[in-house]
Amino acid sequence: MDSAEVTSAGERLRRLEAVADSALSRLDVADLLDELLDRVCDLIDADTAAILLLDPNTRQLVPTAAKGLGDEVRRGVRIPAGHGFAGRIARERQPIVLTEVGPHDVVSPLLAERVRSLLGVPIFAAGDVIGVLHVGTLLPRAFTDDDIRLLQLAADRASAAGQIRSHQIEQAAALALQRSLLPPKLSALPGLAAAARYEPGHGFGVGGDWYDLFTLPSGWLGVVIGDVSGHGLASAVVMGRIRSALRAYALISGDPAEVLTLLDQKVQHFEAGSLTTCLYAMISADRETVLLSCAGHLRPLLAVPGHLTALLDVPVDPPLGIIRRRARRRSTAVDFAPGSLLMCYTDGLVERRDQIIDVGIKALTDTVHADDPESACTAAMSVVAGRTPSDDIAVLSLRRT
Repeated sequence: MDSAEVTSAGERLRRLEAVADSALSRLDVADLLDELLDRVCDLIDADTAAILLLDPNTRQLVPTAAKGLGDEVRRGVRIPAGHGFAGRIARERQPIVLTEVGPHDVVSPLLAERVRSLLGVPIFAAGDVIGVLHVGTLLPRAFTDDDIRLLQLAADRASAAGQIRSHQIEQAAALALQRSLLPPKLSALPGLAAAARYEPGHGFGVGGDWYDLFTLPSGWLGVVIGDVSGHGLASAVVMGRIRSALRAYALISGDPAEVLTLLDQKVQHFEAGSLTTCLYAMISADRETVLLSCAGHLRPLLAVPGHLTALLDVPVDPPLGIIRRRARRRSTAVDFAPGSLLMCYTDGLVERRDQIIDVGIKALTDTVHADDPESACTAAMSVVAGRTPSDDIAVLSLRRT
């Protein structure tokens, strides 16, 4: 190997090390992408660089980080997949080189005005295109195979950062939505004490579990707990719509079964494909009676002083969102004696992959007593102590004082 070949091999190694530098991993996502573009421009001797990530909902490429094209990000340019230079790369799933950029080759006016040559590669994750990384020069340039390989390596590095960023954005949005919909604190309720817990499932951030309390014009108290299938922002959004619809129907009817029937029609029509379980209960103004209907949800616990805690003996009707013609939903009235505790919960509290759900329910009934609601919630959460829940957990306890 002559000295020129040694120099070339050494240069390639330096370029690879610069892109694969482990120090990049210690940066937050935004700084990592900016630093990655700086290094790519330096190593390939490019004047511009940009990372565009694919919005899965609109199927548009959105500029996320840029060097030499800062206005591209600030202007909010969005490129449909299949259109322009970046769109072609996303559609064809392979690198593209434009030695001379023509007026119809790009969508972005900035690229058309300033850049003469472009090299772009797709960003993959699990075999799917999630974005595009491209570099450009202000003068005509012939990009080499080494340039393409180096840019693809940088795209692979950007892939992990892009997925982390998308996950962080989605979870932050879902968490903000979830917090806005869950009652921040349970207001003082005449004749009742209340407490609640919510814990996201491991690795999912937040999902579709929710609880709700509201006073109706009649003086009765509405009590809701539900679970929309799935996790993340999509489930949280559906949950928010279902929660709002249930509140509206609760003003129309004083029968929980009728409220859930109306809600089921809404879910089937507007939230097709979404499976939701829900328990809706109404506590009378004198607090002596609980009237409830259950749509596929776990039956609540009732702890009465001097008696063993047990599941309420109420029928469980089909979940919301399952197409059943004229499915008949039922309401059941239950006595709510002074000192009694009603506990509603979602399946994340009692469900484990390695055992049948009855085991978790038995542990819960053995643990919860007719105590004050805060202590009852603490006792309920002890059922999952020592293990990381794989699903969201919502618990709502009310005690007649």
